[in-house]
Amino acid sequence: MAAIWFVSGTPSPPRLPGSVSDVTAHFLAYGSLGAAMLRGVAGAEWARVSVGGALLAAALSAAYGVTDELHQSFVPGRTPELRDVAADALGSAAGAGLVWAWSIVLAVRARRHAG
Repeated sequence: MAAIWFVSGTPSPPRLPGSVSDVTAHFLAYGSLGAAMLRGVAGAEWARVSVGGALLAAALSAAYGVTDELHQSFVPGRTPELRDVAADALGSAAGAGLVWAWSIVLAVRARRHAG
C-alpha cells in the first residue's frame, strides 16, 4: 500500500517498461494488493480463506484505490481517472479471487492426501 501511495504522490511517476499501459499497471498493482489483503484477512492461514473474506479483501482494496485517486487530485500534474478506479477494482477482485481459488485447490489436495 505504501508503494502505491508513494507512486501516486509523485508528480511525474516513472515510465513503465515496454508497452505496459497505465490501466494494466493499475490492474496488476491492485491485484497484488487484493491477494495480499485476503491473506491478511485470513490471518495468513489457507484454511481460513473464504468467499466472504475474498469479498471483504476486494472491497477494501478497491476502496483504497478510490482514496488513491482522490489523493492524486492534490498532486501537481496528476488527475484522478475513473478508468483507473475501475482497473483498481477489477484487479482487486481478480487478486482476491485467485487466492480464494488457490485455497480451494490446496484444500482438495489436502483431502486427497489425508484420505
